[in-house]
Amino acid sequence: MSESNLNPASDVDINPAKRSERSPAGWASWLARFSMTVLLFETVTGLAITLAPFHPSVQYGVLIHTALGALTLLPVAWYCLRHWLDYRHWAMSHVTVLGYAALWGLVVCSVSGLVLMGEAIFGVSTSALWRQMHLISTLVMLAGLAPHLFFVWVKARKSEAAPAARGYVWQSLGAAALGIALVAAMPALYSGVKYVNKFPADYNFLYGTNRPFAPSLAKTDTGGAFDGRSLAGSHSCGTAGCHEQIVEEWQPSAHRYAAMDKVFLSIQEVMAKQNGAESTRYCGGCHDPISLFSGTKNIFVENLTGMHGYQEGVSCLACHAIRETDIKGNANYTITQPREYLWQWQTNGVAKLARDFLIRSYPAEHAKLAKRSFKKPEYCAACHKQFIDAEVNRVGWVQLQNQYDNWANSHWNKKGDPRKTVECRECHMPLVDSTDPAAGDALDYNRTPGDKKHRSHRFIAANTIIPSAQRAELPGWEKQLQLTEQWLKGDLPVPEIADKWANGPIVTVQISVPPAVAPGEEIPLKVTMGSNKVGHDFPTGPLDIIQSWLEITVTDDLGRAVWVSGKRDAKNFIQPGTFMFKAEPVDQHGNLIDRHNLWEMVGVRYRRALFPGYSDQVQFQIPCSGALTKDGTNAPVARADAFDVPTPAVPALDAPGEYRVAVALNYRKVDQFLLNFLYGETNKLTAPVTEIARATATVKVKPKQRAAASGQQSVQATIGVLK
Repeated sequence: MSESNLNPASDVDINPAKRSERSPAGWASWLARFSMTVLLFETVTGLAITLAPFHPSVQYGVLIHTALGALTLLPVAWYCLRHWLDYRHWAMSHVTVLGYAALWGLVVCSVSGLVLMGEAIFGVSTSALWRQMHLISTLVMLAGLAPHLFFVWVKARKSEAAPAARGYVWQSLGAAALGIALVAAMPALYSGVKYVNKFPADYNFLYGTNRPFAPSLAKTDTGGAFDGRSLAGSHSCGTAGCHEQIVEEWQPSAHRYAAMDKVFLSIQEVMAKQNGAESTRYCGGCHDPISLFSGTKNIFVENLTGMHGYQEGVSCLACHAIRETDIKGNANYTITQPREYLWQWQTNGVAKLARDFLIRSYPAEHAKLAKRSFKKPEYCAACHKQFIDAEVNRVGWVQLQNQYDNWANSHWNKKGDPRKTVECRECHMPLVDSTDPAAGDALDYNRTPGDKKHRSHRFIAANTIIPSAQRAELPGWEKQLQLTEQWLKGDLPVPEIADKWANGPIVTVQISVPPAVAPGEEIPLKVTMGSNKVGHDFPTGPLDIIQSWLEITVTDDLGRAVWVSGKRDAKNFIQPGTFMFKAEPVDQHGNLIDRHNLWEMVGVRYRRALFPGYSDQVQFQIPCSGALTKDGTNAPVARADAFDVPTPAVPALDAPGEYRVAVALNYRKVDQFLLNFLYGETNKLTAPVTEIARATATVKVKPKQRAAASGQQSVQATIGVLK
């Protein structure tokens, strides 16, 4: 008996050929060849998931890899057990050590694979730790199994087991290769939606083929069109049990309705009629990117938008597919067409289940949609900064709204110190309790991966007209409107930045009046407004249509109005002479831009707004006696700080008493003149009015005694709702 046929531990005959014939774990057994085929197939498809580029064949590989691994787990485990029983008495050598390493690698790989499969089927995401464990254990198994088999096979070639060993190798390799080839060929049956990335045949390249989306600065990474479907489908993000909470937040937001906003659509129509459909591309990069990139902001297109874009505005992918931004503004960003998972747009049935499983178990491509750049204010600057130049107004460059530079030059921006800086997302995307897979963040200085919070996608700011005007088609509009009004009043807490953010309203109001006046004497009123916790100018945005004004009421002991300013009439127009934060842009002929026809703007003749951290002051001389006009209305009085204010027909107090002064700072998104221009004089649409802050004071009346010139009182702003 040769030495090679002896077990070093027992000196028992262990002829390899005979062992192959009688053992289910030997070279010739079907179980051994089946197990090796499975291991080869699983190893190659598993490594392809990590190393190969994103492709439909890899996705099919994920599905078959998982299914085959689960179905063959018991037969492979039985083979490993029998193989161990056959050779457990062998003395330790490099061959047996490698075998044990491969075995334990396979055990860990199998367990982690089962865990990942369970997470992908029953959970909303798979654990990065388990995915890493699955990959590392595969490499360990491979590192042990390959040399183990090589050494055994070399030895078997010199024995009677050579034919069986050759059959084992070639049959296993052939069967595994056949399986891999079938997986690679499966995309021929179905490889996903075939996108048509072409401009319409009648597309007008107004500024040349190298700038197809001009005058918007937005561009695609290919320089060509994107099929609208590739950036749409936001609701499918909430059908996998993954981002349901985020989709619910986004659904009533101004971002989602950016292309559906009634005011936007009407102004866009006016612009198209006046300057041509192509001119509306200027707006499309920020308001309607899906339509812009699909080439539907073109002649003869209803509503200047496509079906997908009209339904979604700034969709999930329209934001998350942006790869580069520039602080120049006017949508100066570059967008990449996201690569599609198989059955990505399915929302029910087996195809949806397969889509969900793929995204959860093979998340690398999906994870590219979440980027560090989202955290930077420069990302927001691409759209939240706007200008007009000669391509649009035919005259020259004019700065329009500019939230980014306001913030960058304000006290909120402490360069290089995030613990003292307050950024866009910290205010407008506050943290909310979350069960979403996006919860947690290891990259923020004040967060952890397990904080169970995500940033709200409501993008709460100052737009109250969208949820109010479009309530019929906007689910959740009540909560969106409520939160927006709370935000404007400063009542919405943001705990994570409470230590570096101010308390109280977003803009404070203080009033200063004398403690007492004589009957008939004018009351000098000084109103100071301070930008308390606004990260940019207040108000901000298109100041030609936004209105923020002071509403002042002075009443006597009997509750009679002695003097008023800033009231609205029955048609929702604000009283002439009211103090107002606003801008008055003009065209090249000096005409007022009052229809939001910014494409004609060349400058402003008046602008008043609050820079962040600064204050503004206005003074009034309030006459507390007045006379009726012939028609019984209030008579005008002298100008106060360049604002004409009326005096009611109420006699002055001629006995001891007091006047009550109330000052409120109000806000509304769109002025009534524009709404009536767009929808006619019979229009019923009006923008909600929010009282941001209020201050009150009392002035006593002392007969036959004039109030002292000094000793004025200062009253702090209080927050309240105008009743």
